[in-house]
Amino acid sequence: MSIWHGNPNLEASRELEKGTIHDALGITVTEVGDDYVKATMPVDQRTVQPYGILHGGASVVLAESLGSIASHYVVDAEKYATVGLDINANHLRPVRSGMVTGKATPIHLGRKNHVWDIEIHSDRDKLICKARLTIAVIKKEELGGR
Repeated sequence: MSIWHGNPNLEASRELEKGTIHDALGITVTEVGDDYVKATMPVDQRTVQPYGILHGGASVVLAESLGSIASHYVVDAEKYATVGLDINANHLRPVRSGMVTGKATPIHLGRKNHVWDIEIHSDRDKLICKARLTIAVIKKEELGGR
């Protein structure tokens, strides 16, 4: 049974991602299952720190992106915005090259907040980062601005 509001549209998501940090870091949503979202990110000059290993901040960007996208798919996007409220990440193992894949699965899907479990694996299927993300679900009319 799917947790999504309607059918997630990867092409529409990719349009939203253009010109954002996803473009800058090479993050690509690759799969949407009934209750998860997956994305990849390269380990290259854009995402490593001075020691030549994947920067923890890049892993956190991937984790928050996955949870934010997943929450966007859960709500009626015409009425609600989903924004990161809190993130915790444990960086478990270094990666020097290749591609990492993150997968977000729900822990809690409430009316005002969502909590996501995100695991990021190397292309050798080693767990390199474990994150938990809390998302605020906000009525668009309360956002102000644009």
